[in-house]
Amino acid sequence: MTRPDIRNAPDLLLNVLRQFSDLLRSEAELAKSELKEKASNARDGAIALVAAVIVALVALHVLAAALVAWIATLGIGPGLAALIVGGALLVVCLGLLLFAKSRLSSEALTPTRTIENAKRDAARIKEAAHVRY
Repeated sequence: MTRPDIRNAPDLLLNVLRQFSDLLRSEAELAKSELKEKASNARDGAIALVAAVIVALVALHVLAAALVAWIATLGIGPGLAALIVGGALLVVCLGLLLFAKSRLSSEALTPTRTIENAKRDAARIKEAAHVRY
């Protein structure tokens, strides 16, 4: 087996440094892009959460008014209708809360592609370091 020419070492080192620099730059770009996407999802979740709180407040108001109307009339009429509307608003609120939860979960916010690429790159670097000349 022939040994590599030691005179090529500076060129090889320079090439390795360039490739490593390119790798770091591309990983940083991927992380930046993925974090931007995750921030957008978090924003959507936060907006849904605020909407859910507003809808819940409206629903509680309607339900309270319905209960008052029901107690006042002690019959089926406008109060029961208000209860149905309030219940429907609570269903909408539940849907918004579930949407917010899915967008704000730690799994949804984790930059998984960046982590996987970094693990893959680390494995490749380890493999390259174990190659013997």
